[in-house]
Amino acid sequence: DVLTALGMMAADPALADSAEAKVCEGRDAPHALAEAFAGFAATLRAAGGYFAERVADLDDLRDRAVAHALGLPMPGLPDPGHPYVLVAADLSPADTALLDPARVRALVTEEGGPTSHTAILAKILGLPAVVACEGAALLTDGSPVLVDGGAGTVLTDPSPEQVAGAAAEEERRRRTAAASSGPGRTADGHPVRLMVNLGAPHELAAAAEADSEGVGLFRTEFLYLDRATAPGAEEQRETYRRVFDAFAGRRVVVRTLDAGADKPLPFATAADEPNPALGVRGLRTAVRHPELLDTQLAAVAHAARATGAEVWVMAPMVSVPAEARAFAEQARSHGLRTAGAMVEVPAAALRAGQLAEECDFLSIGTNDLAQYAFAADRMLGSLAALLDPWQPALLELVRQSAEAGTAHGRPVGVCGEAASDPLLALVLVGLGVTSLSAAPGCLAGVRGSLASRTLAECRELAGLALA
Repeated sequence: DVLTALGMMAADPALADSAEAKVCEGRDAPHALAEAFAGFAATLRAAGGYFAERVADLDDLRDRAVAHALGLPMPGLPDPGHPYVLVAADLSPADTALLDPARVRALVTEEGGPTSHTAILAKILGLPAVVACEGAALLTDGSPVLVDGGAGTVLTDPSPEQVAGAAAEEERRRRTAAASSGPGRTADGHPVRLMVNLGAPHELAAAAEADSEGVGLFRTEFLYLDRATAPGAEEQRETYRRVFDAFAGRRVVVRTLDAGADKPLPFATAADEPNPALGVRGLRTAVRHPELLDTQLAAVAHAARATGAEVWVMAPMVSVPAEARAFAEQARSHGLRTAGAMVEVPAAALRAGQLAEECDFLSIGTNDLAQYAFAADRMLGSLAALLDPWQPALLELVRQSAEAGTAHGRPVGVCGEAASDPLLALVLVGLGVTSLSAAPGCLAGVRGSLASRTLAECRELAGLALA
């Protein structure tokens, strides 16, 4: 999603037209590009909200475009010729995605937050990462550091004993993960469905090969980004069919189009929204453009009938029970029997019981739920503490949602970054969550953690986390 969105920004015809006009006015190519990007950045900055947050990404695109025009190497990461810990103020999504785990052993940034693009991409790559690390810029080149991505700590000049202890703990984690396979369950046999997140075609092979019970979050925005019009029914059917075929015999939970906010679409998103994060996004887009949801549900249903996957659908950004009811009715009218609602805003969590009456399952998106619960931008490193998935208030919203699902016989999953933390996974299960969906590389650690504790112990941990 992140890199596709960047590609969409780079391919914007208005940007190319501006640069071309400046060349015609007599500017050389590098200066024309820089000025065109500056104008584009000013527009995004003035729009505020999520659009303003993309200015840093645009700066990275500008530097790459200028380097290409000058015939220079692309700006990027240092290569000292040996493995190292990368320390930076922040990284663009493009740079993060290009990190080589064999060379970059860990990542430390001053900016970002636990659900920022940098943190999410690092997790997909399996890199230990500590974001929003105050004082990271004070670390000097060549200094030994010990990075614990799970604990979120960076230790400078560690002693030999501390290094040995960390190595032993890492080896213990590897052995635990290697010893676990198959369906997720606690030590006393309580089942917890473990699934993968999928957001782009290039992730399909790794996701399908993962030891999982299916896809807990299939993001479909990549089909809609970087284009002037919505994808047709046939294109959608073929894309969904490939995914469903890869997961034949397993469950695939499709999230319908989550447009708006940081994923604006020229054919569906208003350009003048003063605060896109609180505007027409997710299911709200379908109210304004019903043909988008109708075409998508029809394509999903058609592809599902032609494959052996167990296909569920869920709506993003559901706020009130009436929205869940309308979505479920529309999905069922297309022959999709299992329709759910995402819990991403506090209103949905507080009325989870009523949502559960209207649909077949709930899926908690902890990234957005934290952002809206704490009124804290998930991209701001200075607010990272508020977005910590261990925040008791956030866990209380998870508990309310899970208990509502249990009371109505509905499964309740978590598909945010919280699901990838082996220790937090125990707490989530203790709160009543029935499934966890994370990056493929995180599942083994979560599975091993669950296998080491009973359900009663998970509930005890949940009680402590809420205290």
